[in-house]
Amino acid sequence: MKKSFFIIGSRGSPLALRQAAEVRKEIIVRTPSLSEGAEEVIIAPIVTTGDRLYQQALSDFGGKGLFTKEIDEALLTKRVDLAVHSAKDLPTRLPDGLELLGFMRRGDVRDTFISRSGLPLKAMPAGTLVGTASLRRQAQVKRVRPDLEVTLLRGNIETRLRKMNGGEVDAILLALVALERLNLRDQEREILDMTDFLPAVGQGAIALVMRENDLETRAFALSLVHEETTRAVNAERAFLDVLDGSCRTPIAGYAQISGKNVTFRGAVFSPNGEKCWSITRHGACEDALEIAREAGHVLARERAGS
Repeated sequence: MKKSFFIIGSRGSPLALRQAAEVRKEIIVRTPSLSEGAEEVIIAPIVTTGDRLYQQALSDFGGKGLFTKEIDEALLTKRVDLAVHSAKDLPTRLPDGLELLGFMRRGDVRDTFISRSGLPLKAMPAGTLVGTASLRRQAQVKRVRPDLEVTLLRGNIETRLRKMNGGEVDAILLALVALERLNLRDQEREILDMTDFLPAVGQGAIALVMRENDLETRAFALSLVHEETTRAVNAERAFLDVLDGSCRTPIAGYAQISGKNVTFRGAVFSPNGEKCWSITRHGACEDALEIAREAGHVLARERAGS
């Protein structure tokens, strides 16, 4: 190792730190010169704008980038060597000087519904108050159950669970992978079918971002990149980029790769869920990027013409 420390930048939430710890562990395992528990690999928690605006809707402040700005700055000023993000928080275009190395193997992409009563979504009484910070989840809840009420609920996973159990809301929606990574598997939940709840672009994946042309960081972290996940999430991000997704519009997208083939599903919703523009495309795996990009153009035209 040419320098004394390799520093991983991450948000300070329990989930973000758990993901950063997984990256750290994999770097140590895959680097013969490092011993288990090596003190040379450090995680640096960084408070982001999105963390500071914990009581407000992120869509009111630009959405994408609010969880990455300060970590980007730490990378560019060489205070950290590698940034670890939840892929769904990552803007489609990075600041000059940074590059997306890729994504680790993806976890479960599905959403979950959790209620104090233990009832599933479709059995909840009319007027039930559902908390979420996601416009996509809000739109899909209203599409399935227009008689339910949806309100803004921000905070880390544990905070949202505590608020629900304290009676602030009757139910919440979370990413299944978040519960699994935080070892909250015993939390009673309903796993939602992707027919009704198509996931957010990048959901379930961990993104690795570095400085451009940083050969040392690339050498340490490149082996963590999962090729199939990276191909799929890059396709989803291309779809989002076409639609100019910035958290102000409910957008869902998922590229599923099976062998040499890819199935891409995308959707755009009105905030109240009344309108939905959706698309499914199939093709060769190597064409995933163009398939998803064209799907975005199709939906953009349909939405504009409606």
